[in-house]
Amino acid sequence: MKPIIVCADDFAITPEVSEGIALLAARGRVTCTSVMSLSPHWPSSANLLASVQEKIDIGLHVDFTSEFATQSGQGASLGWLMLKSVSHALDKVQIERCLHQQLDLFEKHLGAQPDHLDGHQHVHQFPVIRDALIKVLKQRYKADEMPWLRISRVPRTQMNLKGAVINGMGANALCKLAIQHHISHSNYLTGIYDFSGNAEAYTSLLADCIERSPERTVLMCHPGLPGDSHSPYAAARIWEQQVLQGEPFEALLNRLQVGLVRGSQTLQASP
Repeated sequence: MKPIIVCADDFAITPEVSEGIALLAARGRVTCTSVMSLSPHWPSSANLLASVQEKIDIGLHVDFTSEFATQSGQGASLGWLMLKSVSHALDKVQIERCLHQQLDLFEKHLGAQPDHLDGHQHVHQFPVIRDALIKVLKQRYKADEMPWLRISRVPRTQMNLKGAVINGMGANALCKLAIQHHISHSNYLTGIYDFSGNAEAYTSLLADCIERSPERTVLMCHPGLPGDSHSPYAAARIWEQQVLQGEPFEALLNRLQVGLVRGSQTLQASP
């Protein structure tokens, strides 16, 4: 069986998203989720993860661009953050302080440290931020308790303009840092699209992404239940939810001989 990690991003962005992800986790359709700990919904939504905490990896979705981050004084637009990071104009000490705060909020309400870390809009691998992230992780966690890192590197077989931008903002650099500091990590990211289409198109996208992904790949998804009018791409979240919890997705995995795995159980022994 070809192993693949399925990660549902944006837990706690809205109650509907959190409930949808918890449902998929209970059904074994996702193997990890990433939490937006700055969200005001996180304290109450954390309870939804209690029953699936032993089934999936639960990680921090490092956030410097959402409305939650902006309202807390930690955020900015994606374009501004990209410009400031590539010019090394970000305040590293402030970035470290924000990372500690997001991790504190995560641990306070989940009652456990994160199994992994990734980034909202992949900011965790941006210049300056990635160095601060490694420093904070080494300050907080022992080597045998270190969360694994998601590397947002799109495989060449799935490359497009969006993928090229994601890769260019630090995928290889973060991977090198992870290797240098002996931190477990994935190698590739798939599931990237422009959130247009419908359930049928998304099913085809999943088939293509899974079939053409190498090992140590994370399939990123953004599911959510109906009723959500506040999160970005609300319509896409509904069809992703429908596809991932339905029988066609299970049939797809069987046809491609794919097994869903947790990063915390499969990445430690790999370089």
